[in-house]
Amino acid sequence: MKISTLLTLFPLLMPASVLAGTVLYTDSHHPPTNVDASVSVIYLDGPEQLQAQTFGDLSSNPDDAERQAKAVLQSPQWQAHEQELATVYRAVVHAWEIGITKVPAVVFDDTDVVYGTADVAQATALRAQSQGGQ
Repeated sequence: MKISTLLTLFPLLMPASVLAGTVLYTDSHHPPTNVDASVSVIYLDGPEQLQAQTFGDLSSNPDDAERQAKAVLQSPQWQAHEQELATVYRAVVHAWEIGITKVPAVVFDDTDVVYGTADVAQATALRAQSQGGQ
């Protein structure tokens, strides 16, 4: 696995319990900006991307596709892939549990959310402005 891919997937591989603080929930169509090391980035289309990387393009022939999928499932690497998928799905479930309804969304301490921007600095400013106006 390439280092750049690993770094992209690293936040996806973290358990949901460590996602307190500032978390950007996004997808591959809304790349993050102004993100520092303290912000976790969760791609909600991460499971789909990881499955595509794991299984590749399966044949349109059902019998061939079944053979290809079984080969992946029986490979020595499958256990690691399965663990990665479970971790990525946990992050997606956590987003659903805290009520994320669309992306991008910047969530602060699992309580405050700013929708519509993948720019964490902008979301932080909007949150501060909102809190100052109360």
